[in-house]
Amino acid sequence: MGMGLLVAFLSSFAGTFGFAVLLRAPKRTWIPASIVGALAFSLYWTLSAFGLSEVTSIFCGSLVGSLMGQLLARRMKTIATIFNTLAIVAFVPGLGLYRCMELFAKGDTAGGAYAGIQAMISIVMIALGLGVGTFLFRTLFNRNRA
Repeated sequence: MGMGLLVAFLSSFAGTFGFAVLLRAPKRTWIPASIVGALAFSLYWTLSAFGLSEVTSIFCGSLVGSLMGQLLARRMKTIATIFNTLAIVAFVPGLGLYRCMELFAKGDTAGGAYAGIQAMISIVMIALGLGVGTFLFRTLFNRNRA
């Protein structure tokens, strides 16, 4: 499990870093945002490895990524969208959506619909995790300010 976690961390760090460059994020955010993305995906990977459902693991990873992204955005005095967008890059179910389209193209409507629904559930969990994380952070941050 230790080697798998290390591979998950490093590969998600590299992928997030690549997207930071591709999306033209400010250079000073590349490394911190990549660390956030790698930690969020590593949490997802660890929770899945311990038997938690994929849907719940994605939600938890997105939630933690959102909270860390909000914190870093405040500390670095930049917009949180940079960190939140990069925190979820590793969660995007590109393969699931590809399989959905592939199965539809082959005429397997039931299989394609199932793959599409699974991908959409993952997308909803990503959005829900980001939303809840942002809400919690803003609630706590505004309370501490007052």
